[in-house]
Amino acid sequence: MTVTSHLPGTSHRTPVVLLHALSLHSSMWAAQERALRALGHPVLAVDQRGFGEVPLGDSPPSLNVIADDLARTLDEHGMGRVVLAGSSMGGYAAMAFLRRFPGRVAGLALLSARATADNPEAAAQRMRFAELVQDPAHRPVIVERVTPLLLADTTRADRPGLLARVLADAHAADPAALAWAQRAIAARPDSTDVLRAAEIPALVIAGAQDTLVTPRESRHVADVLPQGRLITLTRAGHLQPLEAPEEVTHALCGLLDEVDEAEATAGIGSGARAC
Repeated sequence: MTVTSHLPGTSHRTPVVLLHALSLHSSMWAAQERALRALGHPVLAVDQRGFGEVPLGDSPPSLNVIADDLARTLDEHGMGRVVLAGSSMGGYAAMAFLRRFPGRVAGLALLSARATADNPEAAAQRMRFAELVQDPAHRPVIVERVTPLLLADTTRADRPGLLARVLADAHAADPAALAWAQRAIAARPDSTDVLRAAEIPALVIAGAQDTLVTPRESRHVADVLPQGRLITLTRAGHLQPLEAPEEVTHALCGLLDEVDEAEATAGIGSGARAC
């Protein structure tokens, strides 16, 4: 697991870990990484296994593998409690980490990720995608068909350059990694009880034009989190950090202020406001 790390002189702030969506890599969080770093937060923008420059390895598909990768990365950087922000697949990885290492999560931001497990039909669709994306005859077609769904209609119409970038990342992704990740996501358990037990500041960000994880599903995630609050971005789809970078950064700043104050109250951090 590789990271973009910016840590010196920022130990009094709560560290932030940014987890990317399927087909993409850590650069999808570049705008938020720059902004949060400028405000004094240690930031790790993580490439999950098989994406970016991280080898896939030979572990069976499981989000627990990604969670354990992340735990080792945090250990390497001397980080204990962190704020996790995960988009889509990154959100599922964040929930897996929360399940396995609840004491290490000081705050949580989930973007375009369901609390519930896939139903049989959805799981079967993921498994079918995993098969097709590894077939050279089908892969270009399925990438061209599925990838634009990550963006809102308005984004595709108004920002063709962003659509081109997302498509380029999807075409460049390792087919084996795409298949591995889809199988891992399809096998994930229901996380409702895990989220319900998470007594930490929490934020759910939804795209009003997201057709993959609907605003209603995001509302359910916020409702089961004891301290969850929902922000819906009207002109965004599934990839809010790219489609609405300033709004996402502002929302994360609010969460981080909550976390810093909560950690200070508990005697863990300084409580200085960063945002």
